[in-house]
Amino acid sequence: MTSQTITAAASGTWKLGDLTVNRIGFGAMRLTQHGEAFAADAVPRDRDQAISVLRRAVELGVNHIDTAAFYFSSLRCANELINQALAPYPDDLVITTKVGPGRDPSGQWLPHATPEQLRGQVEENLRQLGRDHLDVVNLRIVGTDSIAERFGALAELREAGLIRHLGLSNIRPHHLAEAQTNIRPHHLAEAQTIAPVVCVQNMYGIGASPEQKEFMGICGEQGIAFVPFYSIAGTGRTAGATTDHSPEVHAIARAHGVSAAQIRLAWTLHQGPHVLAIPGTGDLDHLAQNVAVGSLRLSVEELTALDPLHHETA
Repeated sequence: MTSQTITAAASGTWKLGDLTVNRIGFGAMRLTQHGEAFAADAVPRDRDQAISVLRRAVELGVNHIDTAAFYFSSLRCANELINQALAPYPDDLVITTKVGPGRDPSGQWLPHATPEQLRGQVEENLRQLGRDHLDVVNLRIVGTDSIAERFGALAELREAGLIRHLGLSNIRPHHLAEAQTNIRPHHLAEAQTIAPVVCVQNMYGIGASPEQKEFMGICGEQGIAFVPFYSIAGTGRTAGATTDHSPEVHAIARAHGVSAAQIRLAWTLHQGPHVLAIPGTGDLDHLAQNVAVGSLRLSVEELTALDPLHHETA
């Protein structure tokens, strides 16, 4: 693969509502520091390097960037890096952010936002990004509790023009059903037109459970983008890509002359046309490799060899 000449257009496109994006995007979580994300003792990443990666991503055709106000380290904030690197923003650039969790200035996690606090989180993202509206806002969930009030609060901000589209992150299937049918009691009959869910962002990758795979398929049947996180990192999660790839992954990587991480990412894209990828990196070479995956085609035999690897936790 000649990653230097391959752009994100090779991955194909999907729509987030009325916004068309290339299926290979970019996750901003790792822009702010080296090492494990959110670690208190992590070394801040060089600002110029982070800005170079963002600008190069756009040059390579990336038009979907995933971020959050809580992506920050002691000296760096992902949203502000995006603002500095890319504003004024290209017309086709879609920036997706997340609300729900929060962190205080020291980096400690705060209780998840109440419906009343969500507006402050949305405004924080607007300020940091230098935008008058947010393209897509995902409500990130922890637990199994009802999301009706919180999603309804975001639906009101959408109606007010602060948000264009809404999504959900880290959810169970019943959350999606609830968001689609129970946004607000007096709008039950027209919930789907008030705030349709344009994307679901969940952990997913090689080794996903049958339940995770079934939910990914449900999203596809409903025309909802499915956006995996940790598709490369797998069990490494916020610490980054694990070196504990299976023999099958290594064998297929050798056959294609690419890295095991690229095979994991390619497998993700092969799960359906509605599956988007948002790999994150602070390294220009890794960025080019990630984008190049959009042109990597796995055979039926290779996909068959990778599918049953349920001993991994992706």
